[in-house]
Amino acid sequence: MAGRIVRWGVALGLGALWWWAVLRLAVGRGSGVLEAAFVAGGWGLSLLPVHCVPKARATGAVPEGRWGAAWRAGEVTRASPHPRSGEVSDPS
Repeated sequence: MAGRIVRWGVALGLGALWWWAVLRLAVGRGSGVLEAAFVAGGWGLSLLPVHCVPKARATGAVPEGRWGAAWRAGEVTRASPHPRSGEVSDPS
């Protein structure tokens, strides 16, 4: 329980500092490199993929070897058993 409170406190504190830096950059005349670096760092952290799952469990994930087979075949349609609209499938 104490660990959760500490994590939330740190997250809220850093969030408040980040918003302070954003507002200081947007409104204040005395802002500088420190605020800009803090804002850019916080924004960069928001781009981290925190909702990742293993490829085997991902919805719509391409199976292993599909792209390699398409590359070796020379075109994507040969790697798929289903031809695209208007194409004739290879009888061989």
